[in-house]
Amino acid sequence: MLGFILSLLIAALVGWLGDAIVKKDMPGGFWGAMLAGLIGSWIGAYIPFFNNFGPTVAGIALVPAILGAAIFVFVLGLFRKATVHAGE
Repeated sequence: MLGFILSLLIAALVGWLGDAIVKKDMPGGFWGAMLAGLIGSWIGAYIPFFNNFGPTVAGIALVPAILGAAIFVFVLGLFRKATVHAGE
């Protein structure tokens, strides 16, 4: 159970860092950052040449997870921007 909680905290940190890199407003605050970190680590696992790069904490490779979270936040920001402009 402690490993699961640690994974969620690392995912939240990774999501926050991805949000800080892209400088988009991540909806959901802490929970949104955690979701971005989890999805980002999943995306980062499929980036060629980076899936085992850098340190690993709680089973999450940090460098690909941060890159994946930044990609996810960027794409999410594009979709949010498109939906706001479509509603005008």
